[in-house]
Amino acid sequence: MEGNNMAETVMEQGNGTASEDMQENKTFTQEEVDNIVSSRLKREGAKYADYEELKAKASKFDEMEEANKSELQKANEKAAALQKQLDDMTKATELSNLRNKVSTDTGVPVALLTADTEDECKAQAEAILAFASTQKPSYPSVKDGGEVHNISTNKSNGQLFGEWLNEQLNS
Repeated sequence: MEGNNMAETVMEQGNGTASEDMQENKTFTQEEVDNIVSSRLKREGAKYADYEELKAKASKFDEMEEANKSELQKANEKAAALQKQLDDMTKATELSNLRNKVSTDTGVPVALLTADTEDECKAQAEAILAFASTQKPSYPSVKDGGEVHNISTNKSNGQLFGEWLNEQLNS
């Protein structure tokens, strides 16, 4: 009995707190339970009423971000391609200027210089000049039947043409 007295004492000291409410056994009808649950669901649903709208906006934002990323990637690729083209053109111009300089300095035609650095071009030009100096000019022999066509005379071109024309007309 001593245990029961203690429980009664605790209940008496509660002064209307939650422990008293829990001690009171109230029964609810199914309709009241349904109303309580429905009310609570409505309150919770109201908290998240704009969930679908926010979800749609977030999805659109993600799509736009992806599209912008794609546009940015395209722009970066185009910029990289243009930079490569510019670098190639700059290199070609520098190479052309270098070869022209070596050609002017050495007298070797630009078309014969194919090296990529000034030192290499100079070495190449020197090798070409050394080769050219060891070669004897050779002219092909032309067989024309033994006739001499160019005779140096003191006649003018007009006189020579007149003689040729007479030969042609008389033959």
